[in-house]
Amino acid sequence: MKESPITSLWDDAAAASMTEPELLLYRSNLLGSDLRITNFGGGNTSAKVMMADPLSGEQVEVLWVKGSGGDLGSIKIDGFSTLYMDKLQALKARYRGLAHEDEMVAYLPHCTFNLNPRAASIDTPLHAYIARKHVDHMHPDSVIAIAACASSQALTEKIFEGELGWLPWQRPGYDLGLKLEVLSQSQPQLKGIILEGHGLFTWGDTAKSCYETTLAIIKRAEEWLSANVQQPVFGGQASQPLPAAERAALAAKLMPLLRGKISQDEYKLGHFDDSDAVLEFVCSRDLAPLAALGTSCPDHFLRTKIRPFVIDYQQDFDQLVSGLDDALAQYRADYVAYHERCKHANSPAVRDANPIIYLIPGVGMLSFAKDKATARIAGEFYINAINVMRGANGVDKYVGLPEQEAFDIEYWLLEEAKLQRMPKPKSLAGRIALVTGGAGGIGQAVARQLLQEGACVLLTDIDSEALAEAHKALAKVAGKDNVASVVANITSEEAVDDILTASALKFGGVDLLISNAGIASSAPLEDTTLEVWQRNQDILVKGYFLASRAAFRIMKQQKLGGSMVFVASKNGLVASAGASAYCTAKAAEIHLARCIALEGAPHGIRVNVVNPDAVIRGSRIWDGKWKQERAQSNKIEADDVEEFYRQRSMLKLSVLPEDIAEAVYFLASDKAAKSTGNILNVDAGNAGAFTR
Repeated sequence: MKESPITSLWDDAAAASMTEPELLLYRSNLLGSDLRITNFGGGNTSAKVMMADPLSGEQVEVLWVKGSGGDLGSIKIDGFSTLYMDKLQALKARYRGLAHEDEMVAYLPHCTFNLNPRAASIDTPLHAYIARKHVDHMHPDSVIAIAACASSQALTEKIFEGELGWLPWQRPGYDLGLKLEVLSQSQPQLKGIILEGHGLFTWGDTAKSCYETTLAIIKRAEEWLSANVQQPVFGGQASQPLPAAERAALAAKLMPLLRGKISQDEYKLGHFDDSDAVLEFVCSRDLAPLAALGTSCPDHFLRTKIRPFVIDYQQDFDQLVSGLDDALAQYRADYVAYHERCKHANSPAVRDANPIIYLIPGVGMLSFAKDKATARIAGEFYINAINVMRGANGVDKYVGLPEQEAFDIEYWLLEEAKLQRMPKPKSLAGRIALVTGGAGGIGQAVARQLLQEGACVLLTDIDSEALAEAHKALAKVAGKDNVASVVANITSEEAVDDILTASALKFGGVDLLISNAGIASSAPLEDTTLEVWQRNQDILVKGYFLASRAAFRIMKQQKLGGSMVFVASKNGLVASAGASAYCTAKAAEIHLARCIALEGAPHGIRVNVVNPDAVIRGSRIWDGKWKQERAQSNKIEADDVEEFYRQRSMLKLSVLPEDIAEAVYFLASDKAAKSTGNILNVDAGNAGAFTR
């Protein structure tokens, strides 16, 4: 389906009462809301604003510019750095030449206005020295396509007829800022500049004129490319895409295998994309040569590596897998050789040499990174690169960034310093957890605990409405990338297989299985129907078996070990009168866990049990007949059940869902790396449940 044209979203009425900093924020959010204008985290905006100096009270010129690490689409006012323009101008006296330009970054904090804690980005000089009040620096695919053409300068002059200047490729930094200043001053008629292989700068005297100039330039580039495309896209089609269901099935089958091979040093999370743009590229004749050229824009390859990994898939999955180890080994060797060829005396050591982007003819694109959002965004950036190659090759010849220049960006000491400032990964970073019974009180508490420790979580439950509410609540806590849900009945073998397929397709596999789906029933033996007995067996035994078997298979494929935790019950150890079906099923759960622990140990797969007792608050089990039945069994009122169980415990404490979640987290995590086949009671003390 053809995309709608980029149009101005500027609202004069909304903007009328805004201050200059607020107009900058408004403009930035509008630009960042459309990925055709700039990619996630990419691009910068700025405004030079007259403000009262907090010490002297005098009016001074202040540069407001997007701070380090921000995203234009979601940035808030505190995401901008503020710097004195007179101090930024004074920095020119400190500049010792191109070989020393990196040292200029350390001077930027000395230019801070009003003690603003937002760190200034390395792009600050690019905005400071352009002789205009408002500046946008965007990465639109259409303009980068022109910038990445072999005839980039000539095309810029032809398409924009003198409205845009042009500068040859240069790494962003202080020196480029000075060149932008010279060009903007010497040619005052310019509306902006194209940077070869990189992107677009545009400017204006007002926030609105700057914004609308940016849009007009991008639209002009899109229209010209569309009107002048001559050669077949990517050399024409070489193969047909598989049907959608087959693409998804193959990706789900491949991702755990691939994830295991690249996660030996650090857990990776995956993302699958088979959008039209991706399929057009991976099914083309020019896939291999274009992929080998790598990307051009620094924002692209910083997130995707200089080039992707093309998987040789000839409609034979077994053949694909058999060649995977050698192909990955060759990619890693090539990457290390690239580092050796290009490194300087002070370059950082080689980083993870595994690919980030994986292209599969007929199937689509996989991307793997240390967290789900980064994996997804890497894929989005490579789609930007695909769009650039399409546009450039359609009118000229696409040119990737020279290898040494790419290395100097990727292993830039300033980028390395940024990486070193990243927070330490959480204890479950990169892990994928499946939580059954995820819509219940314990299930949600467990999922929340695992998410807070850095895991991605797939929730499954048979109650679609409750599951949707749980998904929504947890996404607010951990972000939409890290939570997924599947409505399913775990007593169905096919449904369980679909759950694990969904986990593989969404995240790349599974590392943690929390079997928590449950029901409860209470009746004297002679009143226990076969239907009640079988329902307990189906959900609490058969369901746990099916989920464990399916997860076990994927864990073995990944060869990363794994952890299963069964949320059983005190009743699995201590019989209760009037609950034979429930107690028997819970006892079977515990023994099943021990059996799987025996088989899992050689593969590093641990299996442990948490036994709750009387978790009433937040539990959906207690919302039904179970509460009334247990009240009748204990000859108390239903409203007194929680207090009854609290007083019955040795510690006189109520057991909450969060208590179970803490125990599950401990056993699932590396904190319990040497524990398998064990039982942890969380019951506030019950002597009958002491394990022997």
